[in-house]
Amino acid sequence: MRTRLARLHGPGDLRLEVADIGEPGEGEVLLKMAAAGICGSDLHYYLDGGFGPVRVREPIIPGHEGSGYVAALGANVSGIAVGALVSVNPSQPCGECRFCREGAAIHCLNMRFMGSAMRLPHTQGMFRDWLVVPASQCFPAGTLVSAGEAACAEPLAVCLHAVAQASDLNGKHVLVTGAGPIGALVVSAARHAGAGTIVVSDLADAALERAIAMGATKALNVRRDPMALAPFEAEKGQFDLAFECSAAGPALRSAIAAVRPRGQIVQVGVTGDITLPLNALVGKELRLVGSQRFDTEFARAVELIATRRIDVRPIISHEFSIEQAIAAFEQAGDRSSACKVQLSF
Repeated sequence: MRTRLARLHGPGDLRLEVADIGEPGEGEVLLKMAAAGICGSDLHYYLDGGFGPVRVREPIIPGHEGSGYVAALGANVSGIAVGALVSVNPSQPCGECRFCREGAAIHCLNMRFMGSAMRLPHTQGMFRDWLVVPASQCFPAGTLVSAGEAACAEPLAVCLHAVAQASDLNGKHVLVTGAGPIGALVVSAARHAGAGTIVVSDLADAALERAIAMGATKALNVRRDPMALAPFEAEKGQFDLAFECSAAGPALRSAIAAVRPRGQIVQVGVTGDITLPLNALVGKELRLVGSQRFDTEFARAVELIATRRIDVRPIISHEFSIEQAIAAFEQAGDRSSACKVQLSF
């Protein structure tokens, strides 16, 4: 069997190719891929050849947000039916290192993450028609939702993990800085966790409109009004906690100023080195916590999407066929209109 795939050879060099695909082995399934989203890391690979120290050093198939239909089962696979729509968990921890043994597989020393250039050889991703994958990475998504919705399980899992890093959100006053796909999904996860009010800041009106659709209480365009968050800085800060999803230095500094003493900031966005007002962080006794990827939250994300208890449809802005992969990546880079851009197969 042959499969089409989108393979990145370097910055701006994305090619539609054809390769052989084998039969599923023991414990594996063959998926007819249906939808796969373009993540910020995929976009960085395409535009810049990587981000921070992570660089594309050999051809790579991007894509780690995917769903597909089960086409065939390998030996000793149970609990998944042929024809079922499944979300694919891209995490492949080794199960043997110290962190896996401690129940912290998210920090696996030998983690292979689909579509990632972090290791060499790179771990190939999901931008292809057909995919053989361990059955343990496939989570049935039911019959209510579309393949595009099921493909949003990975970014939603990231946001559920971020919310899990925070203290109890019930009734809390929450700030979310950055309203891209992750910021919008953090809004939905915080709302699901019982947040009282959720204020979102961003530079683009289109992103802020989606954040409102995902459950935000108030949206602030800090490009048009750089002082929009200033009222929330009164009396040492008004927010109980903040989720920083933009990885922009000014946004983190704004969060530090707007969160009340002994409040918490969960850093979700990633970038290189930035400066921050350490005196304010210390003086207000703030807790600054990092949040990376996800662990057991993936199964929960699929469940919430499958039942539409979290409706991800507002973030899906564009869909392109795999033949239009270059156009899809170019669209994903336009934040004035794009949110979650997906390839369909």
